[in-house]
Amino acid sequence: MDMSRQTPAARPRSRAALSRRSLLGALALLATPLRAQQAPPPRLPVVASFSILGDLVRFVGGSRVNVTTIVGPDGDAHVYQPSPQDGRRLATARLVFVNGLGFEGWIDRLVAASKTKARIVVASRAVTPRKDGEGVDPHAWQDVANVKIYVANIRDALIDADPEGAELYKVNAGHYLTALGLLDAEIVAAISGIPQARRRVVSTHDAFGYFAARYDVEFIAPQGVSTDAEASARDIARIVDAVKAHKVAAVFLENIVDPRFARRIAAETGAKIGGTLYSDALSAPDGPAPTYLRLMRYNVKQLTDALAP
Repeated sequence: MDMSRQTPAARPRSRAALSRRSLLGALALLATPLRAQQAPPPRLPVVASFSILGDLVRFVGGSRVNVTTIVGPDGDAHVYQPSPQDGRRLATARLVFVNGLGFEGWIDRLVAASKTKARIVVASRAVTPRKDGEGVDPHAWQDVANVKIYVANIRDALIDADPEGAELYKVNAGHYLTALGLLDAEIVAAISGIPQARRRVVSTHDAFGYFAARYDVEFIAPQGVSTDAEASARDIARIVDAVKAHKVAAVFLENIVDPRFARRIAAETGAKIGGTLYSDALSAPDGPAPTYLRLMRYNVKQLTDALAP
């Protein structure tokens, strides 16, 4: 067979195959930048001062934020000592969320030492602070209505830092505000089922003033609003007398405080130990209070179980 006669026919087919391969290659190159544009943006690096605040920021920020918490689960922010690692976290953050109201007494020193250029966002801004004999009570999150203010401040700060994520932040905040409204109604209903005369408990430090004011439960504590000083023998004696005089139904421990205070008071008064309340920190992820919503529901369940007739 004369192969020379097949060559002209074969050549067009080779050029056609080459053209198809070139077209496929060009399409592949065009697709590459398209995929890059569809890739998720880098997460916004933010820091929250303590675990409860970190939980709120994570919910509102969703997939667009990378949240690092300084004081973790079961940690006591009142007496926390910042580490060099904390300074490095602040140095690389775009936003630093703090509670304010004097809660983090160490935060100004940490910010100065880190030389961070991050915006410091006070989540409690616009909250009406509660005052007691020692000054301002920083535990504003114990009133669910105040957490609605926290969420709005978090949302607005994230939008300002990352305008492209505005829609996500608004939607997430809206969902959380709805959940907070339902939670507040649940707490009001649960507490209303406890006779007024029995709504009196002892806790190990005065972290529940906002809860008491909103939901009409009286808390007596052997420590003030901070845990940075141990209760004196006189303080404990005063509480023991109050428990006996007011016939307090239960004494509660706290996840961040030395439980010996409550146990001693219970032993001297006959009041029962009502369980553990989560005041200033979440539990570990496998615990009963790994989120703010679950923390509040858990605390209310502990109270209602102990105080019910």
